[in-house]
Amino acid sequence: MAEEDMGLRVSGMAGVGRGPFSLSVARGQCVVLSGPSGSGKSLLLRMIADLDPNEGDVALDDTQRSAVSAPEWRRRVVYVPAESGWWEDEVGAHMSDIAAASALLAPLCLPPAILSSPVSRVSTGEKQRLALIRALVRRPDILLLDEPTSGLDQASTRAVETVLRERLEEGVGILMVSHHDEQAARMGTAHYRMGPHGLENGR
Repeated sequence: MAEEDMGLRVSGMAGVGRGPFSLSVARGQCVVLSGPSGSGKSLLLRMIADLDPNEGDVALDDTQRSAVSAPEWRRRVVYVPAESGWWEDEVGAHMSDIAAASALLAPLCLPPAILSSPVSRVSTGEKQRLALIRALVRRPDILLLDEPTSGLDQASTRAVETVLRERLEEGVGILMVSHHDEQAARMGTAHYRMGPHGLENGR
């Protein structure tokens, strides 16, 4: 397979009165998606992750989504919503690899003891970064991030962006919803806006 064909490819995706959408996210590329609230950005990410009903062709590298099980697809293509769910009492119980999660705490400005903390005592901004850690320790090929820094201060935002750039250098592809033009300029190698007629080039 040619290097330029590696990554996520979406063609003619539609669902729940939205679409069709077509886009690609190469390995090592960050594609930023923006647009007004309610325009379908989160829905698009959920459809790509196969969490909402959809039609169209979706592939990762040379593998069609239809050719693999839903759990395997969601292991390789990981969706992180703006507000993630927490079902266990303790933070660390949500991490599939405690050692890998621990190594990401300091880079994301989180205290070392937070993995043993009750979820109920963790702030919204901390939960947002912990949800990213939970996704990263699964070692995905593609990250689908819905406003990953929306509740963070400037220092935490830059920390998240630094960690994401490291993953880009490792060949992970990222499709990220962001409402900040400055962030789109810093992170995005491509930028699309969700408009009334579908995806529009944002640059």
